[in-house]
Amino acid sequence: MGFLGKPKNWKPNYFRITFCLLLFIILIIGIFAITNKKTENTGNIYTSSAVLETPEPDITINMVALGDIMCHSTNFKAAYKNGTYDFSGCFTDVQDYISNADLAISNLETTFAGENRGYSGYPTFNSPASLGENLFNIGLDVVSTANNHSLDKGYSGLTSTLDELDRIGLDHMGTYRSTEEQNEILIKDVKGIKFAFLAFTYGTNGIPVPSGKEYCINLIDKDLIKNQINLAKEQNPDVICVNMHWGLEYKLKQNSEQEDLANFLFENGVDIILGSHPHVLEPMEKRTITLEDGSTKDGFVIYSLGNFVSGQNITNTRNSIVLNLQITKHGADKKISIDNVTYTPTYLLDRGSGSDNRYQVLDIRKRISDFESGADKSIGQATYNILKAELTKITSLMGEEIK
Repeated sequence: MGFLGKPKNWKPNYFRITFCLLLFIILIIGIFAITNKKTENTGNIYTSSAVLETPEPDITINMVALGDIMCHSTNFKAAYKNGTYDFSGCFTDVQDYISNADLAISNLETTFAGENRGYSGYPTFNSPASLGENLFNIGLDVVSTANNHSLDKGYSGLTSTLDELDRIGLDHMGTYRSTEEQNEILIKDVKGIKFAFLAFTYGTNGIPVPSGKEYCINLIDKDLIKNQINLAKEQNPDVICVNMHWGLEYKLKQNSEQEDLANFLFENGVDIILGSHPHVLEPMEKRTITLEDGSTKDGFVIYSLGNFVSGQNITNTRNSIVLNLQITKHGADKKISIDNVTYTPTYLLDRGSGSDNRYQVLDIRKRISDFESGADKSIGQATYNILKAELTKITSLMGEEIK
């Protein structure tokens, strides 16, 4: 007996075998395509090759903004010690807020025209450049130089100020040494968030802008502003921040012109507006800006940050804030959000001429707390009372922090 096997005259059917193989291959390809399509439609982060697509992480930074940096004659005289000018003692109470920030910005409302021009206060300011050095050393990164005192020492004083800032390492915007500089927008990458900075002023206290050198200062003009914003946009920044020297001195509320300009800036793509000139605090506001395509983004304006440091003693010119903006760039869609807006109330204490440390920017909340606990013996009851009153003014004007 034999075993079951192929018939004696059996021959393989190559056509049938080939057809089956092709059918099998087509079936496999079809299953693969359907599975891959399903993976895409369900948003699975795994590709068909099982490679993990990791989204970019969010980036969050803290940006600090300070009020006007002024230097009256009483300020630089008080800073003169042993043949040099040292302003560092003025900032010890608040320097950590500045040094710990990822970005710190202010308005420099004086010139660094050089000692040979003679140091002077109001009405035409010229200060020791060591003021800029001291501020740079505690973490200040950027200053606006566009304000009504930019030409206090003429065009040469303006350019000398820029030369000194370059030497110190402080970035600047708003005044320029050439047309090319004016059209070169200040860009800073802060931990992966790209900032563009612009600055404009309402005027120069009647001092004429030199003929043929109109480029030297950004005056508030909507055509110029729009052109500068467009130049900034060409750099594809994540945030456009504009310093505006505007408004009326000593007014605690913005006027209609400031509001109109703020609307214009937001409509043209600006994200953050920092106001100066009134020398007193004015309100702040976070907005939701609707863009042309219907999408929305965060916007923020503070109409005036008051004085950070000065020799003024007019009511409300000595209280201010260290403003802190928490800004996030979201990895998923690259959109920017302004998450938190907080502030540290400050008061510029004047201990009087002849004092070792005549002027000092005080952290109001901390000083009040330390006095009440007995930890601070450096201020008396009178100063404590002043700080309590100034804190009430500041919180009433600025309103609740945005968290």
